[in-house]
Amino acid sequence: MSLKLMYITNAPKVAAIAQKYGVDRIFIDLETLGKEERQKGMNTVKSNHTVLDVLSLRKIITQSEILVRVNPWNKESPKEIDDVVKAGADVIMLPMWKTADEVRSFVRAVDGRAKTMLLLETKEADECLDEVLSLGGVDEIHIGLNDLHLSYGLTFMFELLANGTIERICAKIRARGIPYGFGGVARIGAGDLPAERILSEHYRLGSSFAILSRSFCNTDLVQDMGEVEKIFDEKLKELRAFEKSLETRTEEEFEENKKQLCEIVERIVERKKNG
Repeated sequence: MSLKLMYITNAPKVAAIAQKYGVDRIFIDLETLGKEERQKGMNTVKSNHTVLDVLSLRKIITQSEILVRVNPWNKESPKEIDDVVKAGADVIMLPMWKTADEVRSFVRAVDGRAKTMLLLETKEADECLDEVLSLGGVDEIHIGLNDLHLSYGLTFMFELLANGTIERICAKIRARGIPYGFGGVARIGAGDLPAERILSEHYRLGSSFAILSRSFCNTDLVQDMGEVEKIFDEKLKELRAFEKSLETRTEEEFEENKKQLCEIVERIVERKKNG
């Protein structure tokens, strides 16, 4: 099993490189409503993507899928969804939903014209998950650690892995046979919480998806396309090789990884609270 990897970009040259080296989904991000207020002061990506980006990428993305995150459900959502379907989206992601009614309206608006992916990132979404799972029409669910940890008033997004929240949510979704994933991963050997620890948890929990984090290849900092290509070539090979090594891990080794992940998360939380 290999995780489906998603990479956020609206740049045709970068998207073509990502596709060439095996990124499964090119992620166009149209979400703007409420994002600035929620994530004020945080070092997060604020998107300037448009429906026109979907159109331009559709011409070159032929092997990977195009995933489009639309805005949270609002009165303009049916038109926005129509626009991204017509532009060529393969998968449409609904963020910040808080009720089963919003999910029902979203599924109805997509109407089978693309895959539906829910981004579970609020405590209200967690609380109504049983009802949502019984609706039908939801193809995939991704758990957004950044906003979900804010919604629960936590200090560090990977506390959700350490405190069992993600494991509990994944178990519910798995019981319904719906593919799911969570959060993002950096390069092998990188990150405050090493990517290896997180990838091991993806495998232990039966995850199908992960977003390649901005630090995997930050094109705000690396603008030479030759260097971008080198990063995708080398770093994706490293990531896939590590994934392959997980296939022979024992249950005891996965449990030991979880224990070490929890210890690292605890130290990071302590440092953040004191710093």
